[in-house]
Amino acid sequence: MPQPATGLGAPAAPRSGSEFAPLLKAVKGQGLLERRVGWYVTGMVVNLLALGATITAMALTGDTWWTLLFALPLSVFWARGAFFGHDAGHAQITRGKVAGRAIGLLHSDLLLGMSYAWWNDKHNRHHANPNHVDKDPDVGVGALVWTQRQAEQRAGFARWLTRNQARLFFPMLLLEGIALKVYGFQDLKRQPPRERAVEAPLLLAHLAGYATLLLTVMSPAKALVFALVHHALFGLHLGMTFAPNHKGMEMPDPDDAEASAWGHLRRQVLTSRNVRGGLLTDWFLGGLNYQIEHHLFPNMPRPHLKLAQPLVRAHCAALGIPYAQTSLIDSYRQALGHMHEVGAPLRK
Repeated sequence: MPQPATGLGAPAAPRSGSEFAPLLKAVKGQGLLERRVGWYVTGMVVNLLALGATITAMALTGDTWWTLLFALPLSVFWARGAFFGHDAGHAQITRGKVAGRAIGLLHSDLLLGMSYAWWNDKHNRHHANPNHVDKDPDVGVGALVWTQRQAEQRAGFARWLTRNQARLFFPMLLLEGIALKVYGFQDLKRQPPRERAVEAPLLLAHLAGYATLLLTVMSPAKALVFALVHHALFGLHLGMTFAPNHKGMEMPDPDDAEASAWGHLRRQVLTSRNVRGGLLTDWFLGGLNYQIEHHLFPNMPRPHLKLAQPLVRAHCAALGIPYAQTSLIDSYRQALGHMHEVGAPLRK
């Protein structure tokens, strides 16, 4: 078997006809798009039981600083909930929209205090045009920037931030858990009244339940510290999951006619990176380490992504399309290297 690619190389010229169709046919032929409801139900029940056990342990430990130790497992099991919400948004769990939305609202709004509608809207736009600077919200100008053209427009504190964004990336992820809540409440203004009437009460119920839990178990000072540590670890975990997937990969230039002509296969494969690993990596990253397969087949159930990988790699090899895969540590190195390079002109 050929070694996984760690770079992009020069993609071969697109062939006539759909390059994706034969791969789709092969994947369907092996039943890899069939739902795995039992697998998901088992996983969700186990995760909720783990959350319940963690909360029970917090209550038994009581008003002591030792209770802060439970912020780590709570953040990990929250991240599992985020992965289930992500999969529900992609219709990986059930074909029915009502059931899928209910699962998403439970795991996103009620469990995490993060808007399911906001995440779906943003994430679906990312999937449609990954790493496209004009269309992918994940590479738009924000706290961080992803191209030197974006960097040149920075001024003041933002300019300093861009100069140092590679070294500040992981520390900034500590704020992401709180930011996700803020984005959700901000998005309520955009939502139609019918959707807002469902999400707003769930988001408020989450805040009330979370505050009640902490203030029942701990003093206000300890509760505040616990909430900050918990959300910092949660944001770091999610950031470490999503950072390796696209940062430092191809970014289609809107003015490049060849990139604009990419079909679904090239658009998803050339902009995505897989992360090697075993069961622990698969679990820690929620299956998103098979990012190429996930982008090609966003509604494929998580346990099938690994099974689809040999088909995808062989198909890409036959077409001469680079298939990027590396270790977890090297994926961070590549992502941080890209961010450092983007800020290079500002450091001169």
